[in-house]
Amino acid sequence: MVRKWSVPYPGVNGEEERDAYLYLPVDYDREPDRRYPVLYMFDGQNVFWDQDATYGKSWGLEKFLDENQVPLIVAALQCNTGEHYERLDEYSPYRFEEKELGRFEGHGDDTMQWFIRELKGYVDSECRTLPDREHTFIAGSSMGGLMSLYALFKYNNVYSRAAALSPSIWVAPDRLKALVARAKIQPDTVLYMDYGSEEMGNHKSMRRDFGSFGTKVMGRGVHLTLRIVPGGTHSEASWERQLPFVMETLFYGLDV
Repeated sequence: MVRKWSVPYPGVNGEEERDAYLYLPVDYDREPDRRYPVLYMFDGQNVFWDQDATYGKSWGLEKFLDENQVPLIVAALQCNTGEHYERLDEYSPYRFEEKELGRFEGHGDDTMQWFIRELKGYVDSECRTLPDREHTFIAGSSMGGLMSLYALFKYNNVYSRAAALSPSIWVAPDRLKALVARAKIQPDTVLYMDYGSEEMGNHKSMRRDFGSFGTKVMGRGVHLTLRIVPGGTHSEASWERQLPFVMETLFYGLDV
């Protein structure tokens, strides 16, 4: 079951209403004493339903979780849909410039502060969660994948596990590696990260940056699952097909 409602969000253009989504597992009402891990996700409009998705195709996550009876609560927030690509600003923790789109100041840390203080606070107060770090996950794709990497390493005291599908490492590969190098990473940290083989040419040096970033992550002792998806593309349809791998990684060795 997915609940959808509207929340006030302090976006880069001022406060605006955003759609929020909350998935509760199939046995949530049948087992009133049970508590669940929580997965926080970016680009909420693309997570559950095709009718809400930006390009008409979602991850189909509700169907996947229901069919597999995954014991997981999922909370997701709609991204900024502004015509001036404000999403890139809200979903980057670093200033960067994209040749065709312009310069972005990078308000990603503001976004993370809202996720931690407001969204997590709300979900933990309203749902039967396991609110501790061990059972708090985060995931996203593209710029949302970049944010998931940032969250895992900058806020490792909050998130223990993350999934970054087709993450936009190209935004700031050196700064990301520097973050990993200095981060206080707990030894149980888990990361799933992938790229599709068909999207490697979308940005300069993607294969090299992906490999070198993965090497840096492994060097810090993170339990890393790193994949090149055969035939994978930069699309929700492709990311949907990776859900079995994502969930296996997020739940591996976890007692719930």
